[in-house]
Amino acid sequence: MSTTAPARRPRRDAAANRAGILSAAATTIAHDPHASIDTIARAAGLSRRALYGHFDDRDALLHELIMAGAPRFNAIAATVDESDPAPVALARLTSRLWTEAAHVQVAAAIALDETHVESTAAALAPLRRTVAAVVRRGQDDGTIRTDLTAATVARLVEETARTVVTRLDASSPEAGTLAVRAVLSIAGLSWREADAVLSSLPPSPQEP
Repeated sequence: MSTTAPARRPRRDAAANRAGILSAAATTIAHDPHASIDTIARAAGLSRRALYGHFDDRDALLHELIMAGAPRFNAIAATVDESDPAPVALARLTSRLWTEAAHVQVAAAIALDETHVESTAAALAPLRRTVAAVVRRGQDDGTIRTDLTAATVARLVEETARTVVTRLDASSPEAGTLAVRAVLSIAGLSWREADAVLSSLPPSPQEP
């Protein structure tokens, strides 16, 4: 008499291991941007071979880490209030994005470096559309520079934000304000106009 073996259930620990690798990578890279695969594997409690069972190489791991973080930034873009004047909306968006990026600055800097910027741009498409829409609205009402096309201004805003994230020290109490000033300057506001916008924003939360 033959018996049929029960169907094997999918290994639930595979998903847990993958999530653990991503978590370990985020934590490890925050302390050492150049952390090796071996270091990340040890932090995840796995062997190098086990890690390679989930990711082909370090770049593949970093790519997934970037993709996992993108929804948090896109969600911030969804909070833009269309009733705000465009410069205020742009300043609020920059401030909120900086607050989020400051908590994961090393990982954010890696996501925005030249190696990964193309895939990052694709993952952040909703955020990029929001920035472009705010710029167009500001150009329509004359509050954002019109000597350049909306697409060019939006791209310059993106590049300025990318430079800020990769260059400013997140621990500086002035970093968030500098980020907003840099973006507003690119958008065509004078420092006095930027001061007026900044005075309308709530204080940025401090790092713990």
